[in-house]
Amino acid sequence: MSSSFRAIICLLIINLFVSLPSEAQDVTNNKFGKGIRITAADSSFYLKFGLRFQTLYNGKLNLENQDYNDQILIRRYRLKFDGWAYNPKLVYKLELGISNRDNGGGNIPQTGLTSSLILDAVIKWNFKPNWSLWVGQTKLPGNRERVISSQALQFVDRSNLNSRFNIDRDAGIQLHYEKDKFNFISSVSMGEGRNIITNNSGGYDYTLRAEYLPFGAFTDGGDYFSADLKREPKPKLSLGVTYDYNDRAMREQGQLGDFLTAQRDLETVFLDAHFKYNGLSSMIEYANKKSLDGAVIVDGSGNFMEAFYTGSGISWQAGYLFKNNFEIAGRFTRVTPEKITLRNENTQYTLGLSKYIVGHNLKIQSDLSLIQENSKDDVLMARVQVELAF
Repeated sequence: MSSSFRAIICLLIINLFVSLPSEAQDVTNNKFGKGIRITAADSSFYLKFGLRFQTLYNGKLNLENQDYNDQILIRRYRLKFDGWAYNPKLVYKLELGISNRDNGGGNIPQTGLTSSLILDAVIKWNFKPNWSLWVGQTKLPGNRERVISSQALQFVDRSNLNSRFNIDRDAGIQLHYEKDKFNFISSVSMGEGRNIITNNSGGYDYTLRAEYLPFGAFTDGGDYFSADLKREPKPKLSLGVTYDYNDRAMREQGQLGDFLTAQRDLETVFLDAHFKYNGLSSMIEYANKKSLDGAVIVDGSGNFMEAFYTGSGISWQAGYLFKNNFEIAGRFTRVTPEKITLRNENTQYTLGLSKYIVGHNLKIQSDLSLIQENSKDDVLMARVQVELAF
């Protein structure tokens, strides 16, 4: 899909929702950061439409030879639709990513050689108190940092642990249970990632996640957005564990990466803890991914050809939000691939400074990272990003 055609689609959608209130008998309640809201006169459906984008400056300095390169790009550009249809217990979510960074990777047969625009397309049925059944394509219940929206991060982007080990989005079915201090999610999905149109080439992916909140629920779901914007008056803590088993995976990272020439069973474990109190926030994650039958693929002579991404990683971040809504934060991340995969250990030290103008809906974020990787020169990376969402 060409960029001009995507732009036309975007303008048509925006024009449609702007014109609806004056041409239909719908009730709207529009406020910055809350989206464009429409309720049918007969209460048969509800829709919230939102748009968000991130403008990013990224510069990298090689500390050995002093080479510097930089870029300015639209990191993300999203159209978001959610609400309910027919009955408030039948909820839906549709999210489209129309920036080049969002829809890349479509030049493979498995996605029909087309742009991969659809991020989320899921229906959620609240069939019983505390229970909901999700059907469609959306994020799997993996590591906490991945499930936190890219709009609601504490730094310019997620950590390298997430980049290497997260299980991302997939098409399938999920069962959610939430009550008091416990959350539980189970999932069965296709195992090959989003927007795959070919038949399943391996087995399915099975995911289980459990969370325990010993001090009760966070304010406004604060365990799933970064920074203590609600300034929790009492300490809040969420402890999470995820187990994922991808049967006969074909892609390098399971749901992400290149399609390889052989299948492997992948097993991933995530542990995480998220804490907030009076402007202070902290999150720590551990990931471990292994192949039960060996990560490396060899040729007939036993020579290395390619490998699935296996190993372990840890990431810890903490920040403090001042009363003027400036936040300082720090993050340490180390990713240690299995040596047999011939990949290098990577360590990153990051300092961040953010200004929240209207929470996560309008903010300016910056961070500075020292990146150290075995057998490579050290790199200093500086980023500045502006986020706007309505």
